[in-house]
Amino acid sequence: MLKKIKWKLVFICFAWVVSLSGLVVLMGFIEVKKAENTCNKVQVILPGNQFFIERAEVDEILNRKNGLLIGRRLSNINIQDLENRLKANPFIEYAKVFIDMDGIIHAEIKQRVPVVRILNMAGQDFYIDQNGLKVPLSDHFTARVLVANGKITEGFSGKVDTLRTKTAKDLYQVAKYISADSLWNDQIVQVYVNDIKDLEFVPRVGNQQIIFGDASFLEEKFRNLMIFYKKAIPMVGWDTYSTINLKFKGQIVCERRDSTIIKQKLKQIKVDSLQNINTEIQDSTKNIR
Repeated sequence: MLKKIKWKLVFICFAWVVSLSGLVVLMGFIEVKKAENTCNKVQVILPGNQFFIERAEVDEILNRKNGLLIGRRLSNINIQDLENRLKANPFIEYAKVFIDMDGIIHAEIKQRVPVVRILNMAGQDFYIDQNGLKVPLSDHFTARVLVANGKITEGFSGKVDTLRTKTAKDLYQVAKYISADSLWNDQIVQVYVNDIKDLEFVPRVGNQQIIFGDASFLEEKFRNLMIFYKKAIPMVGWDTYSTINLKFKGQIVCERRDSTIIKQKLKQIKVDSLQNINTEIQDSTKNIR
């Protein structure tokens, strides 16, 4: 009978039982240790260069209802409740709260990053963040982002919410693209939505009206504008055109200040980088009658 017993299997099972028992004892020890320990420090990690929420406000959220955390027994601190309270703040995108064995409460916070500030037709003022969500303004900090106004009907309830209208979604797509490119981020300072819902850019350099249209063919339109700046402006100067229209696919339509229309067809575009553009621009002039 002894020969039929698989001693190796018995030994493995015994080792597992001992390991699990040890783990249970260790967990029990940790819980006892936690129950006896008190919080001696609150460490807040608040990365990024946005300051919609300050450290003092985080401390106020954490200490609300139950008073100061420092000096309290760890067993009397509801970590999940603290985390939920932080997440309820409209300027916080992500929050994680945990306690280590030294009695330190760690609060890791990620703030929302705005890409455009909206002033709608009803006079409401709010941000759209990098995730396409509407966010209220802050009493502590004003973000240096693109500003959009004009015929914007997108409403705001005062709470974090999704975008409803096509215009707002177009503004978000365009603003996100601009904010990710240092050149366009410096050059384009404002977006105006005109009566037919076209987006118009207000540039930092130059006094042209740049008609962008909607967010369709986004990259192509910006590439065409870059070609215009690199190829046309050096030849004719900054003051030649009053309007640069990018609405039409594969074309840049420009209006002279003397009301002559120049239609510039992009025959060939080969873009390796913004510094290496091989383009042929054919001009045809048509007088307005």
